[in-house]
Amino acid sequence: MLRAGIVGLPNVGKSTLFNAVTQTRKAMAANYRFCTIEPNTGVVTVPDERLEVLSKISGSQKIVPAVFEFVDIAGLVKGASKGEGLGNQFLGHIREVDALIQVVRCFEDTNIEHVMDSVDPVRDIEVINTELVLSDLESVEKRKAKQQKAAKSGDKKALAEVELLDKLEAHLNTGKTAVTLDLTPEEKAQMRLFFLLTGKPTLFACNVAEGDLATADQNKFVQQVRAYVREHHDTSAVVVSAEIESELVTLSEEERQEYLKDLGVADTGASNLIREAYHLLGLRTYLTTGEKETRAWTIHAGDKAPVAAGVIHSDFEKSFISAECVSYTDLVALGSFAKAREAGRLRTEGKEYVVEDGDVMEFKTFL
Repeated sequence: MLRAGIVGLPNVGKSTLFNAVTQTRKAMAANYRFCTIEPNTGVVTVPDERLEVLSKISGSQKIVPAVFEFVDIAGLVKGASKGEGLGNQFLGHIREVDALIQVVRCFEDTNIEHVMDSVDPVRDIEVINTELVLSDLESVEKRKAKQQKAAKSGDKKALAEVELLDKLEAHLNTGKTAVTLDLTPEEKAQMRLFFLLTGKPTLFACNVAEGDLATADQNKFVQQVRAYVREHHDTSAVVVSAEIESELVTLSEEERQEYLKDLGVADTGASNLIREAYHLLGLRTYLTTGEKETRAWTIHAGDKAPVAAGVIHSDFEKSFISAECVSYTDLVALGSFAKAREAGRLRTEGKEYVVEDGDVMEFKTFL
């Protein structure tokens, strides 16, 4: 199961947000630095309103959503790459996840300590990124030193690796993250083998105060983060209020809706954050539905039909014949599989079909 790691400076709301999105109380959330030491891991349910709609069409007995893992990693501080604040230990935890969610404090509150003594989200992002870049530079330099001897002897694989490492070293030395370096698909595949911290896809979570969620677009700190991310990172910034999310965990669905209505918002920031993180990991969802259950199945973007079938059972990939497929939008618009078939929207796809997010599928196999 792929994992998204929550990172950031101490006291920006990481553990509170982790507890909210995983709907647990695993992570200690306290107003002091390094209240988290060992990473906390929790399974996150991906919000998907399509499941409820499909279950009504099929009369399903239960709904099974997609899931993936969130990891709450202790806060980093300036000097982490040199071991400050147990930095080496925390950087090692970051290396073990597949994508990063960098939580940035976008609210002022004199009752909550800030490790840098003032609120400046762009500075905070740069502190974190600098430590990750410095750690990657050290990794790149060590790897290059090992490969240079083989490269000098004419080893083509080593030569290509040293050439890529030279590009990375020069790029990292400008303070930029590895993920922003313009590389060929082959070079990107090679870089993934280096397990660089800044080579991981990253999403920024702007943590705002309860009273700012409805008007987050006017929040000066959120505006600063969005502008910075647009200029320096090929990714997005999501607004969330960890304070609100921690309150919602304790409420019933009816109470949640009433609370959100009073705040002037229709959805929780956490739901959007989870969906964005799911896609950031390169994950997509196809759906199955029937009287027994309606289920979301997780695949990777670009997976073909036999691979998707193998998610249900490994033998299905080996014995795949074909897949009956209809888009969620078409099925809902027409109201039933029978009408989708009559309208020519229910298709039979073969082994080369690339599954789309939201495809509703049924597989035919030799089994």
